[in-house]
Amino acid sequence: MNLLRSLLKLGLKLTIVGALLGVTALAGAYFYYAPKLPDVQALKEVRLQTPLRVFSADDKLISEFGEKRRTPIGFEQVPDNFVNALLAAEDRDFFSHIGIDIKGLARAAYQLASSGRIQSGGSTITMQVAKNFFLTRERSFVRKFNEILLSLRIEQELSKEEIFELYVNKIYLGHRSYGIQAAANIYYGQNIDQLTIAQLAMIAGLPKAPSAYNPITNPSRALERRNWILKRMHSLSFINDEAYEIARNEPVTAEYHGTQIDLYAPYVAEMVRNELYQHFDEALYTDGLKVYTTLNSDMQAAANLAVENGLLAYTERHGYFGPEKAQAVTDLSDESVAAFLKKQPTYGPLEPAIVLSTEKQQASIYIKGTGQITLEWDMMNWAQPYKGPNRMGKAPKTAEEIFQAGDLIRVRQQDSNWRLAQVPQVQGAFTALSPRNGAVLALVGGFNFIHNKFNRATQAQRQPGSNLKPFIYASALEQGFTPATIINDAPVVFHDNNLESNWRPENYSKKFYGPTRLREALYKSRNLVSIRILRSIGIDTATEFLTRFGFDKARLPGNLSLSLGSADVTPLELVTAYAGLANQGYKVQPYFIERIEDAEGNVLFQARPDTVCPDCTYVEQSIEVPDNLGDIQLSGNTETGTTDTTAQPASAASEPPTGTQLSTQPLAEQIMQPDTAYMIYNIMQDVITRGTGRRATSLKRSDLAGKTGTTNDQKDAWFSGFNKDVVATAWVGFDQPSTLGRREFGGTAALPIWIDFMETALSDSADEPAAQPDGMISVRIDPKTGLLAYPGQDNALFEVFPENQVPTEIAMNPNQPQTGSADTPDEIF
Repeated sequence: MNLLRSLLKLGLKLTIVGALLGVTALAGAYFYYAPKLPDVQALKEVRLQTPLRVFSADDKLISEFGEKRRTPIGFEQVPDNFVNALLAAEDRDFFSHIGIDIKGLARAAYQLASSGRIQSGGSTITMQVAKNFFLTRERSFVRKFNEILLSLRIEQELSKEEIFELYVNKIYLGHRSYGIQAAANIYYGQNIDQLTIAQLAMIAGLPKAPSAYNPITNPSRALERRNWILKRMHSLSFINDEAYEIARNEPVTAEYHGTQIDLYAPYVAEMVRNELYQHFDEALYTDGLKVYTTLNSDMQAAANLAVENGLLAYTERHGYFGPEKAQAVTDLSDESVAAFLKKQPTYGPLEPAIVLSTEKQQASIYIKGTGQITLEWDMMNWAQPYKGPNRMGKAPKTAEEIFQAGDLIRVRQQDSNWRLAQVPQVQGAFTALSPRNGAVLALVGGFNFIHNKFNRATQAQRQPGSNLKPFIYASALEQGFTPATIINDAPVVFHDNNLESNWRPENYSKKFYGPTRLREALYKSRNLVSIRILRSIGIDTATEFLTRFGFDKARLPGNLSLSLGSADVTPLELVTAYAGLANQGYKVQPYFIERIEDAEGNVLFQARPDTVCPDCTYVEQSIEVPDNLGDIQLSGNTETGTTDTTAQPASAASEPPTGTQLSTQPLAEQIMQPDTAYMIYNIMQDVITRGTGRRATSLKRSDLAGKTGTTNDQKDAWFSGFNKDVVATAWVGFDQPSTLGRREFGGTAALPIWIDFMETALSDSADEPAAQPDGMISVRIDPKTGLLAYPGQDNALFEVFPENQVPTEIAMNPNQPQTGSADTPDEIF
């Protein structure tokens, strides 16, 4: 008995000593490691890696750049059912414990003592936050001890809601998704607050093992994990019997969803990425910047569709190249065909399909993402064999003459039917700006960005042909020509020692029309008149005038071929120049980034473009520029940092005239006289009403003006046109210049694209032709001579003139003998 008491006393003493040694050891470890721990206050200012997002002006998502897909949300945005699902899966006592789970830690300690390593961590959500933000994934006593200390500190510094929010935004959940909002988007194509209980439980099961329990790659294991979480939620009274049964029986509906793009504008998105990478480097993809472009989403969508339809119409006019790949599939079972098509890319509206069978004038085909359909004859009978840009083979009589079973083809939807199609070899570009300030409203760089990423709108330097003529004629108007000036349309030969032979330019029609008014020469696009005008005003004068509109002098030829558009320009450069015609003679610069915000919504950058406002006085603003953005130079005039946007009254010495407005935007430079701007606009209206752009009368508007353009051998087709609100340029051609075909011109290949776009773009634009400026009058003239009409002349036309350039001579009346006395004008307005 005494021996037993002695042993008990010894054991008690040893236990006390052991406990004291343990406490001492823990205290020593605490005082050793605690000073080396990171400051948990940093969690309050943590910046999660978030991708760059690019938006339209009306807040439509265009693109996302970055390795990690993450959309941080606040705790108040997390559904209660997800909170409960995560507690059931990871840490049911989260809202009541002090940051650590004593039982779990004891289990981990036992594993360490018995096996030499920690097999299960016993981690709470708080401990996982400590690990994810501050520590490595090493399984060791030191790391675990640091994790415990950090967790205790985190619980002291942050609320439970703040800890939970950090956790659900940080965790990796598979398929590049970080955070629960990104996971909801990727697996279900919806936001987290739109998911069912079963879907929330599925996401709550991912943190433990994003690959093993992934509903896309491992649906069976994911289902087991989900149902276990649902059972836990039910046992913890988070959901009732009915909700549990419904959720448990819900099938796995997860599938991969890419970034949910609201507006397709990949060429502009790449322009943004390329522009900003020069300033932000790799941080561009992780700092959560939001870039708001100048794009109008309705106009961009219209431009996309117009270019697609225009190029597809061109390719149908010239015949069928044949199947994309003959006998691409031999096993025509649904499973085999579907697997093959899944690997084939979709190019815009063009879906890949496999021909299953043909029968007389119809075919059974299998379309990617749709399945089997019957292709009717009227949806494929256009497919005459392509023999060249000017020739096609015989029209097919049966489907078998077009393709055969196993062939890979392309189809597109037309109304409620599917139509045979093909990827166009021809390319196109489209740009639209605001004439007021140069904002890019829409831009398309080619038929499809996935098919070809070359941005023809900004990178393709092509000859504009007659699209350049308005600037030559406007230059002549500034030099004293009038719309009624007579120029001889007659043969001309130029001798040039630099050429192998003499240059004998011609009109497209091969005809010569004699004395022609300047107005008629432009709207009928007479080449010989254009050459004579340029020779009269001088190449240097015309070149200087063109450079005012932004044309690069180095790419303007120093000879008379300039009058026929032999310069090299991009569609963006050309539409920018046309903006100067549309806004009545002011220079604007194109820009496509309106503002940049950081992840917290602070404005880092705001565009301040030169703006057309003839009756405005500019008021300078104070500008504060952050150090990290002080050297940013984006397209167009810009401003960084915060700005005092309050207009300050002008000083007494510079008091604006009565009726003027104060503007906090820089004012655009006037580069053309108002009377010249009005006359060239008025002439270009005739291109629409009676010239090469007559197709545009389908828009039924009186305020449109424009010009077609076609280069030698029909290698480039253009149309540029405008009203006061929108200026747009369409181009069609091959990347390697070759003829489009002898029946393809600016008015047939490019103008339909422009018309389709403008039908949408001008839906809210008032039909208001430019007002005639002061100092200009309209008089009746003789259309043959450009002189004042004689009294009673039936075929007289009204023409506009500056007051000091009105003709003084009256045309001869062929029905009356000439007396030599001066007649007076019939009417002057």
